[in-house]
Amino acid sequence: MGKLLRTKSVESMIAESEGKSGLKKVLGPVDLTMLGIGAIIGTGIFVLTGVAAAEHAGPALVLSFIVSALVCGFAALVYAELASTVPVAGSAYTYSYATLGELLAWIIGWDLILEYLLACSTVAIGWSGYFQSLLAGFGIHLPAWAAGAPGSAAGAIVNIPAIIISLIITSLLAIGIKEATRFNNAIVVIKLAAVLLFIFVGVRYVKPANWTPFLPFGIKGVLSGAAVVFFAYLGFDSVSTAAEEVKNPEKDMPIGIIASLVICTVLYIAVSLILTGIVPYQMLDVPAPVALALQYIHQDWAAGIISLAALGGITTVLLVMMYGQTRIFFAMSRDGLLPRVFSKVHPNYKTPFISTWIVGIVVTLVAGFTKINVVAELVNIGTLSAFVFVSIGVIVLRKTRPNLHRAFRVPGVPYVPILSALFCVFLMVQLPVLTWIRFVVWLLIGLVVYFAYGIKHSALNQSVDYKSKIAK
Repeated sequence: MGKLLRTKSVESMIAESEGKSGLKKVLGPVDLTMLGIGAIIGTGIFVLTGVAAAEHAGPALVLSFIVSALVCGFAALVYAELASTVPVAGSAYTYSYATLGELLAWIIGWDLILEYLLACSTVAIGWSGYFQSLLAGFGIHLPAWAAGAPGSAAGAIVNIPAIIISLIITSLLAIGIKEATRFNNAIVVIKLAAVLLFIFVGVRYVKPANWTPFLPFGIKGVLSGAAVVFFAYLGFDSVSTAAEEVKNPEKDMPIGIIASLVICTVLYIAVSLILTGIVPYQMLDVPAPVALALQYIHQDWAAGIISLAALGGITTVLLVMMYGQTRIFFAMSRDGLLPRVFSKVHPNYKTPFISTWIVGIVVTLVAGFTKINVVAELVNIGTLSAFVFVSIGVIVLRKTRPNLHRAFRVPGVPYVPILSALFCVFLMVQLPVLTWIRFVVWLLIGLVVYFAYGIKHSALNQSVDYKSKIAK
């Protein structure tokens, strides 16, 4: 039982991250904020807004975004304290290892592996759909065999665009995070401009009558809508996976996490109000609701720009999600819970080169050859459960290490972390039973892997001499 509850000290984690197995520290607060925006503004604002409005909340979609933002706001404060206190790769997995013990850390890490792999593969397939729509606008059509996975359409064999974008993003991440963030920053500027363009053009065509009735599905619809659009906010926790590569994590991590969440929340609220004010909510259940709204008011020129920006927006979501996946693999491998190959750092690029390509190839194969429906609900339940454990972790670390230096402190402990955990559990309850069943099955598989491999190869099983060597 002692092995299952053993924790890693914060000091040893930091020392390990600064040794030979550590990653290159090149990121600043602007890079972190742009990473967060790159992951948050994408599928959520360009796709899920329409689904949530038409099927769940109606014009009250704005309330769904506010509810989700409040839940994420509490979680963001929790992440900000832990990310600045434990600036090590791995996000919620690492924080759980430092506070709740190895078994729970493994469960969270295994949980995050599912979340990121599904998100990456789904986003790559979504990118392919947008790209093919863009080509179709110019009269260009891919051969049927190259346009989708087997079973997705007549004659489909492989999704070539999904494979290509997955390999491009993998190459960027393998070469270096600084190069990848430069690409991300450029695309983020473009899609922020596109969102502001929609707000500027669309606000003049809002008809308040479209907001009546405001609550067509009642409060229950608002809450179920919040559980769906929660997917739109997932990017901010990806920022915490970059902690080990930040030049001044104590100051910059809280800025990056909180700033990206605040900026995106304001934009989501504005877009959802204008979207439901332009188009009757019943018409918004389409893959590209923002572009539809502009076409509805005969602003086709703006709709074309928005579609192009959506393609770029989805590209950065894929980049940040795949980045987060590689860093979680890296952290779990360095701790011995996964094979060591995942934590080997390239001597020149200072990135987990092999791990990045393994993740990229898996994502490429899944995206290229698998027909995947939107798995937002399964991704959401994984993330929400991680938020619950991280919230509890703050309280535990405050009790066990009260004198530990904290550059950022969550206000109102233990009440804010408790509220964060309760809000996350509440949203989890809103998800379907089938989602819970799939989630539990995945966790059971993870427990088998842990007891068959992880518990035996854990770095904490090594001798005291070995651990002191690493700390040096």
